[in-house]
Amino acid sequence: MGAGAVRMARPHTGNPHGHVEPHSFDLQTIPVSGQSVEELAAEAIGVTLETTPGIAATAIAYRSEQHARAIRAAMARQQLTNYELVPEVGAALEFAQSTGDIRGISSLVVYDLGSSGLSVSVVDTQSREIRHSERTSDISGDYLDSLIREQQIASGRIAHPPDAAGLAALDALCREAKEQLSSNTAVALPSEQGLVLLAQENFESLIMLAIESSARMARDVITRSDRPVHGVLAIGGCARIPLVSKVLERWMGVPVIVPESPETVVARGAALLARPVKPEVIAPSPSLDDELSPAWLSTPPKRGKREISGAVLTVSALAVVAAIGLGLGYGPQVLQRDSHSEGSPTVPATTTPRSTTHDPQSVVAPATPSESPAAESVAAPPPRRQTTEAPPPPPAPGPNTLVVPGLPPIVVPTIPPEVFPFPPPR
Repeated sequence: MGAGAVRMARPHTGNPHGHVEPHSFDLQTIPVSGQSVEELAAEAIGVTLETTPGIAATAIAYRSEQHARAIRAAMARQQLTNYELVPEVGAALEFAQSTGDIRGISSLVVYDLGSSGLSVSVVDTQSREIRHSERTSDISGDYLDSLIREQQIASGRIAHPPDAAGLAALDALCREAKEQLSSNTAVALPSEQGLVLLAQENFESLIMLAIESSARMARDVITRSDRPVHGVLAIGGCARIPLVSKVLERWMGVPVIVPESPETVVARGAALLARPVKPEVIAPSPSLDDELSPAWLSTPPKRGKREISGAVLTVSALAVVAAIGLGLGYGPQVLQRDSHSEGSPTVPATTTPRSTTHDPQSVVAPATPSESPAAESVAAPPPRRQTTEAPPPPPAPGPNTLVVPGLPPIVVPTIPPEVFPFPPPR
């Protein structure tokens, strides 16, 4: 997976164990055009898995931890899970060891020059431990393309493009010229701005300083790793340029191995490392969920993993809430509450102990007639009510007392006869 293209590889079946032929792969290259390379790779993998039967495993090579996070996010958006991530250096070593290209080399320099930059790593081939690794974007395939573009414009054969689209088209033409010069002595490519004409000697003179700078960087990485190396594995699209292996061998003093189709080495190595990934198995819910969950909350037999997880969590939460309510005694109160006002008198209800909310060993047996005092001491005491001293009873009604229902007794006073004297009878 590079900045310019996503490369996919699938090994042929029936390869001899321990040895792989370099050409025994189905290869596919998908150019990157204005889209995130991680998103393009995820979509390509998803389409391939849908249209190609028999693919049991997928491996994706990554360059750094940041790159790995971006790949995981893109794969998650495509809902793809049966894959694994492998380091690019490890994938390159897997391919080189499977083909026998680095047989007998215990310490190796992996020189990866692609379109976006250069990575140099010192690796122990036995343990596959990376001793030291560095990367730079100052030297890249895009930089070599820009050297060709500026040389062509300076020669007067190519007019400077007026807009960004024309500049991008000219860069693509210069990239094609660079690739053709890997096997040809000269190239002539027409364009709207003119003819791109370049010979092999002129091309090498243009890129010599850049290639020597990359060799110097590789030598510095070896020095900082504090470990001698016995060979250089040159991969990436720019490893096709014959000048690269010549300069590296002159600066390093060790053999330089350039595999066939060096730009696909990482993809083919990742395909060899692909192993099926077992999906995560969700543990069944506890027995408490089965006992307390109603039938309408039961999980259907066929449901996605994320949906099953949500259903289990929902049932568990409801079961916990129900258990807390029964343990605190809220259940009977809620079920027995009616529309009476709070001020109306209530009759305490006698309930039997619930054995389902207690441990079997602590359940109290029903009391017998001889054990009634003990049972009364175990039972919860009735609620205390605050009482006040009763008022004195009303006086007994006399002859002058009037009794009106709903009112207190009314005593009519007796008027002495001296106050209003009556005339004597006649």
